[in-house]
Amino acid sequence: MGLAVLFPGQGVQMPGMGCEWRRDPAWSVVDRAEAALGTPLAPLLLDESAEVLNRTRAAQLGVFLASLLAWEATKDRLGQPTAFAGHSLGQVTALVAAGNVTLEDGVRLVDARGRSTQQAALARPGRMVALLGGSPDQVAQACGAAEGECWLANDNAPGQLVVGGTPAGVASTARSALDHGVRRTVALNVEAAFHTPLMEDACDGFGSALECVPLQGSMAPVVSNDDAVVYSDGDGWRQRLVRHLVSPVRWRQSIQTLVELGVKKFVELGPGSSVAGMARRTVPSALIVTVGTPAHLPALSEVV
Repeated sequence: MGLAVLFPGQGVQMPGMGCEWRRDPAWSVVDRAEAALGTPLAPLLLDESAEVLNRTRAAQLGVFLASLLAWEATKDRLGQPTAFAGHSLGQVTALVAAGNVTLEDGVRLVDARGRSTQQAALARPGRMVALLGGSPDQVAQACGAAEGECWLANDNAPGQLVVGGTPAGVASTARSALDHGVRRTVALNVEAAFHTPLMEDACDGFGSALECVPLQGSMAPVVSNDDAVVYSDGDGWRQRLVRHLVSPVRWRQSIQTLVELGVKKFVELGPGSSVAGMARRTVPSALIVTVGTPAHLPALSEVV
């Protein structure tokens, strides 16, 4: 049975998310990242407040490092994965794990991504709301109520879609969604409309950072959120990662792509269990394990 390694994106951050790794050999990941970026990063994992971690740059760096701590601790136990996938920011984590980019260059990319998207959010404020219990068609109809102001941002799993846009556009879409039969709407605690055209201002800055980074072929293919296709090349990610800033996360389709590759086992590495939960909704029969702390490592025996 094939095995895929999954990495979460922004939104799963929590205070102290790296504390249990502090005395593990995997902590060398943080030391290397701090040396590469020339700034302290350990506080993001150990003692920063929820308020600080909810800021875009801090959230992205913290989740990236916490996920790579889990990868460092598990990579020798997992053997050769069939493929990798990451949700939004998690794509950069997946590219590091797959060997497309070094840890040092990866943390520089995440820093550039966080800065660029944070600046774009200040320039064009936005909101995001989850539409639960609805279909893609219902969500498309609801977005029609705010054409040019609200768009599909995440297709996470059956019945779990997210839209983003201007504050007024998202409010109008949420009301329309309930009228179209969506069961419930939940506002997300984020400071921007990620993966929508409102992030256009972030593309140049992040694109410039990508141009400076060597990208290699991967040891196993990585699924692109943008089109749910697997890729093993390096250079193509310069365009894919930038394009994805303004296009939806197609996570449901990405999981289906992995299943078509023969994957029946999934391991989520990083804080929480959000992407594992989405995978479980999409493929109820799959065997899924999450590793967020050293205490979770014995669970790997279920999949390897």
